[in-house]
Amino acid sequence: MAHIHLCWELGGGLGHAGRLKMLAQALLARGHRVTLSLRDLMHTHALLADLDVPKLQAPVWLHETVGLPQSANLAEILFRCGYLEPSALCGMVAGWRDMFTLLQPDLVVADFAPTALLAARCMGLRSASVGNGFNSPPAGAQLPSWRDVPAQRLADSEARMLATANAVLAEYGAPAYANAADVFLGDQPLLCTWPELDHCQRADASWFGPSFVSTGGVAPQWPEGEGARVYAYLKASHAAHGAVLQALVDEGCRVLAYVPEVAGGAQPPVLSDRILYAEAPLALAATLAEAELCVCHAGEATLAQSLLAGVPLLMLPSHVEQFLSARSVALSGAGYNAALPTADWRAAVRLLLNDATYRNAARAFAARHQGFKQQQMNAQLAMLLEQQLV
Repeated sequence: MAHIHLCWELGGGLGHAGRLKMLAQALLARGHRVTLSLRDLMHTHALLADLDVPKLQAPVWLHETVGLPQSANLAEILFRCGYLEPSALCGMVAGWRDMFTLLQPDLVVADFAPTALLAARCMGLRSASVGNGFNSPPAGAQLPSWRDVPAQRLADSEARMLATANAVLAEYGAPAYANAADVFLGDQPLLCTWPELDHCQRADASWFGPSFVSTGGVAPQWPEGEGARVYAYLKASHAAHGAVLQALVDEGCRVLAYVPEVAGGAQPPVLSDRILYAEAPLALAATLAEAELCVCHAGEATLAQSLLAGVPLLMLPSHVEQFLSARSVALSGAGYNAALPTADWRAAVRLLLNDATYRNAARAFAARHQGFKQQQMNAQLAMLLEQQLV
C-alpha cells in the first residue's frame, strides 16, 4: 500500500495532532504506511503514545519577526513564519525537501503546514490538506480578513506572500500558485468542520465535520453536594481564568476543572471544596454527558464535543481563531462569547445556567448532528485521500 506522510507546522494546542491521529488510524486500518512530522513533540507525546508510527520534528520557523502589525489575514500570519522574503523561506523549504527525500512518501497531507505543501510542490509530490475553516480558506477567493484594516493592505499582503512562495517554486522549476489561498490547500483540500463553525462562513462547501480525539481521558468525578455541574477547561495564561472559577464557586456550582498548569504542579488559582482539579485530561464524552455548562477557550475539539452533548458554553477566546469560533457559537445561541474581560462573571454564569434559550440552542445543535461519527468521517477522508494515489 501507499506511504502517507501527515504533517503539522503552524498553530498551537492539541487540535492539529488530534486530527492527524484520527486520520492516521483510519489510514492504518486500510493498510497504508503512515509517518508524522509535528510542530510540538513534547505536548503531543501522551496524546499520540498509542499511535505506533514514526513521529518526527517538523521544520518550524524559530525566529522572531519584529515590527509587524497584528495579523489581519493568513498571509500576514505567514509573514511571521518566513514568508516575507524568498531568501528566508528557502531554508525552511530545504528542510522539508530533505525530510521528504529521506521518507519517500507517496502523498503529503498537511494540517496547517503551508511550507510542507510548498516543498511537496517543488518535488512534484502529490498533496492534500485537512483543516478547519480557519486554516482552509475558500479556493480561488481572497483570503478572509479578521480585522478592520484597509483593503489595500490586505491585497498587498496577499500579493507579497504569494510572490514569495512563487519565487521559491520558480527556483525549483515547479508550477506557480494561482492565488494566495492555494498556499494552504494542496491538490485536495478537505474541510473538517460544520457549516455553523466555519470561520469563513461559506455558503456552499463540502463540510465533513470536526475531527478530534473522542476516546481516552480520565473518568469524571464531581465535587460532592448540590449545585450545577460545570466542566471548565482553562489555561493559566488567560488573565480571567481565576476570576471565572471564583464566579462559578460563588454561584454555587460544582466544578470539575482541567487547568494544564495545575495538573503540572502549579498552585490552583481558587481553593474550594466546590472545585476538583483533574490531574490529567478528562474523558470529555462522559464528562459533558453529566455537565450543565462548559467553560473553555473555544478550542475546536472542546466546542464540538460540548455542542454534540447539547451543553451550552461560556467561552473565553485567547486568540483570533478561537474568537471567530466563539462568535459563531454565540450567533447560534448556544453560548456566550466573553472575548473581553468583564467584571461580572457571576452574571454571565447565572445567565447561561438559568436562561433556557442557551440550553435549547445547544440541544438543537446536537439534534442537527446526532448522526455524526468520528470513525465514519475519518474513513471517508481516508478514501478520498486514496483517490489522490491513483
